[in-house]
Amino acid sequence: MRPTDRRRLATAALVAVLALLVSACTWAAGTRDASLAELTQQQESWDGQRTRVQGMLRSFEDPVHYWIEDEDLNRLELVPHDGLEPLVGARIQVEGVFTFKETEGRRIQVEELTALDGSAGR
Repeated sequence: MRPTDRRRLATAALVAVLALLVSACTWAAGTRDASLAELTQQQESWDGQRTRVQGMLRSFEDPVHYWIEDEDLNRLELVPHDGLEPLVGARIQVEGVFTFKETEGRRIQVEELTALDGSAGR
């Protein structure tokens, strides 16, 4: 094997190892982006997964609960409710653990929440 071939092989191996490390770090962080449609259609397979999702924040007063929804009315309840009220009507991104139970529906335990596009609640 020529020296240039060895260098190319070593470079390719290094690139492969670095790619594996980057993907391992992403997997270890464990947050997966999803759409509300995906979470609705594949709720059992997403159960227990840390996810990041976007939608319009909505609420209902009796009993008090909050959810995000998309244009097709795919919905996901947000818990806990702390600090959500001022953002009702805003497009938000939520990160947390998604759960699905037949008796309770689809929920996400909010760990991080961001208002998008300068949206203001109404």
